[in-house]
Amino acid sequence: MRREAHLNVQRDSGRDGADGTVGKALEVLDRVAAFARPVRFSELLETSPFPKATLYRLVQTLTSQGMLRYDPERGTYAPGMRLVRMAHAAWAQSSIAPIARPHLDSLSMLAGETVHLAQLDGGQVLYVDKRNPARPLPMYSDAGKVGPAYCTGVGKAMLAWLPEPTLDAVLAQQSWHRFTDTTLTTPDAMRAELAAIRTAGHAFDREEHEPGIHCIAVPILSANGQVLGAVSVTSSTDRGTLEDMKRHLPHLRQAVERIAGDMRDWRFPDQREV
Repeated sequence: MRREAHLNVQRDSGRDGADGTVGKALEVLDRVAAFARPVRFSELLETSPFPKATLYRLVQTLTSQGMLRYDPERGTYAPGMRLVRMAHAAWAQSSIAPIARPHLDSLSMLAGETVHLAQLDGGQVLYVDKRNPARPLPMYSDAGKVGPAYCTGVGKAMLAWLPEPTLDAVLAQQSWHRFTDTTLTTPDAMRAELAAIRTAGHAFDREEHEPGIHCIAVPILSANGQVLGAVSVTSSTDRGTLEDMKRHLPHLRQAVERIAGDMRDWRFPDQREV
């Protein structure tokens, strides 16, 4: 059976005992979410480090607790409403999205295109907000979805400013699956791309994740150069070329500077006093 190309969860059976039942359950939730679509039990089993009986027990418990939702007609599992409510509460309390929202709205209105806000989640990109113009484009990257870092504009914009040890670890987690003819599929090619991005100050997605979809992206950096996230303006090849997308750079850079400025006094969740 074919594995999902975008699934970027590594097997790590060595940690099962240390984490206990809660750790195993969280790993199952991670794997369901990584498919970005309803998934069958057989597909979970194929990529799971757990024995069939253990996986079945975990899935049944998560379903009974509302963390997973089972569709009996299709025989598939998806994130449940209890998990969605928890995710929404976490987004509101710890994401940069509430801070960035007015600047994203302004940027989307000025550009007349879709605007994405993303953060790195391990080796992947987590889309934390998406603002659509009057003419939205159908595309993969909705808020709450996880995507690959190596072939998205926001992902590359963040990777380019990571410190070397962190970058090494993140590149080691990429799947290097070729989504389109323009996808970069090796660490060496990516390092050359990231060097060019640092020089230019912005990143492009050259239809590397989805055919017909391209974007220009800029990282959100703290005063000391820490990568806080990235913002992109996304359009279709039918609406213009990548060279045309450069016209959005002044407004894009202004937006990320204002977001970084508003975040200057904001304390990250792991920095709050308890």
